[in-house]
Amino acid sequence: MVGRIIQSLDCVAEGAAWLSASDARFAEALGVVGALPLRRHADGFTALLDAIVGQQVSVASANAIWARMEAAGVVSLDGVLAATDEDLRSAGLSRQKARYAKALAGSGIDFIGLRSKVDEVVIAELVAVPGIGRWTAEIYAMFALGRADVFAPGDLALQEGARLLFGLSERPTEKALRGMAEAWSPWRAVAARVLWAYYHVSKSREGIR
Repeated sequence: MVGRIIQSLDCVAEGAAWLSASDARFAEALGVVGALPLRRHADGFTALLDAIVGQQVSVASANAIWARMEAAGVVSLDGVLAATDEDLRSAGLSRQKARYAKALAGSGIDFIGLRSKVDEVVIAELVAVPGIGRWTAEIYAMFALGRADVFAPGDLALQEGARLLFGLSERPTEKALRGMAEAWSPWRAVAARVLWAYYHVSKSREGIR
């Protein structure tokens, strides 16, 4: 069955309180970062396309590209289907991401159906689409579907946030961080919010849009 869904700031606060009670280092981090953001977006094609655009680029670059895509009318399913590869390239997408956008538009994903599927099934269906790796699928599950117990250990800002908060000698690998995050279940998505915020404060940079 589908687990807890983060629907409001009260849900985030509940998860933060649980984490603080479970590990004093989360309480310490929350004392530094303050209230956590909700970070919920509407689900569907546009949200997943947005996650693809954000792959392996800075927050500023992703925001700039997305603004150009919005201006060109190529952030919706119909808009991408109607666009040529050149249209997508002109809007700022790389050749590879233009191909991914077209693959997503032709994938036939049942976005409404994803809402009632368990986390691993959601992720498996998404990564079957060219251009969607596990990081992108996990980001979508966390922020578009509100899954409370999904984590994205492949995210470099999360890895660095964990290194800083837990006093690690080096940045944990994706595998190591996934293992660490097991202790934060059933609120791993809130733990991610803490680590992103802690990273942001510590490095004065944004971890994710």
